[in-house]
Amino acid sequence: MSKQFGRVEPVPDDARKMGSWDMFATWIGANANNGTWYIGGVIAATGMLAASTTLIISGVCSYILLALASYMGYRTGLPAMALTRPSFGLKGSFIPSIINIVQFIGWAAANTFIAAISISVILKDILGWPSYGAPGGNRGLIVGILVMSLLHLGSISLGERSVRMIERVGIVLVMLFVIWESVVVFQHVSLSQILAWRPSAKFAMTPGAAIDVLAAFNLAWVTAAADFSRFTGKKRAATTYSFLGANVGLFWFAFIGLTATIATAIGTHAYDPNDSDPSTIASKLGLGVLALLVIVITSTTANAVNLMAAGSALTNMFHKLKLTPALWIVTLVATGVSFIPLFFATFLTAFTAFLDMIGMFLGPEIAVFLVDFFIIRRRQYDTAEFTKVAGAYWYRGGFNWRAICAWALGITAYFGLRHLPLIAYTVGATFVAMAFSALVYYLLAKGMQTQKN
Repeated sequence: MSKQFGRVEPVPDDARKMGSWDMFATWIGANANNGTWYIGGVIAATGMLAASTTLIISGVCSYILLALASYMGYRTGLPAMALTRPSFGLKGSFIPSIINIVQFIGWAAANTFIAAISISVILKDILGWPSYGAPGGNRGLIVGILVMSLLHLGSISLGERSVRMIERVGIVLVMLFVIWESVVVFQHVSLSQILAWRPSAKFAMTPGAAIDVLAAFNLAWVTAAADFSRFTGKKRAATTYSFLGANVGLFWFAFIGLTATIATAIGTHAYDPNDSDPSTIASKLGLGVLALLVIVITSTTANAVNLMAAGSALTNMFHKLKLTPALWIVTLVATGVSFIPLFFATFLTAFTAFLDMIGMFLGPEIAVFLVDFFIIRRRQYDTAEFTKVAGAYWYRGGFNWRAICAWALGITAYFGLRHLPLIAYTVGATFVAMAFSALVYYLLAKGMQTQKN
């Protein structure tokens, strides 16, 4: 009997209770949040037409990949990071696991920070405390972070069942809020004014830069897709409804963030991407405390998905750790990370640095594990080999160095492509670097198969 490496168990058929609506609602809720709104406000720097175009292109491309990754979870019943074992090796899967833990804790912290701004504004209205950005405003923000962290601990306490329940309730509130916000925006300005608006040269962003920002945001979900699709027994729920839900959430919430930011810029005759967070915009539009409370709730729904993904990645590294304790650990760590933006000049500075890191590491990783499953292995993984030392997925010392090489070359390509004016201005570096990694890994993997034959 061969030595075992880290037990992984597929979700049994009788436990796959997430239906099409659950998958649809999960991915709408994942994108219908403060971070998506904020992204919409940031890409407003390209102008309405360019921002809308890049939003659609990036969303469709990214979430086709999400549907593919979601299919992997449906097909195998295994969590996302366990599914990187055949491509990166049993020990090599620690690399994408670490990236996932870092990035989803980072997303949870970013959403927490934005929601804490809303709480600081509420505390200003109720207690007269200074809001964030004003002298002494950090007090309300710190209280806001602690309140959000308590809400997150409650939201993930029941694991997958809790996420499903939160998303079902949260999606209704999100829809009502976005409709309300849309009505208010177009009461202030017309569509023609929004289309005609242009940012000042100081804040202008190229379409290629916008695609890279959006790709970094969207691709994060690809590496978590299987963590949820493994709980459904329906192929369409895992693929079609995941794709549709993620795009609906992205287009709707980023679009309202985009239009609300431009509408506010028109009304105040000033645009600053640092003021694109939903709390600031909602306050400027006069939406009141109720809108701020909804922003807090949407942060909780989104972070339920973020924390589930981070916790699942942690269990791939520490095999004896159960999911619920892992969720508590990543939630507490995310609470600490939420204070980091206080040490930057602006939240936008910390946020864009975080996005650069995500786009650089995630794109090549995704390219490698999708090529491995769909092209090299032709959608056939032997789940019995997922834990065998010296088995089919052990490679050399537990690492598939061909995959790691393709991933590293993709990161290098990303750096180089960002400095090519044509790429940087038009399509951005992320998807081109992914295509490069995919090609490199395909050639290396096929070369390995040829040697064996």
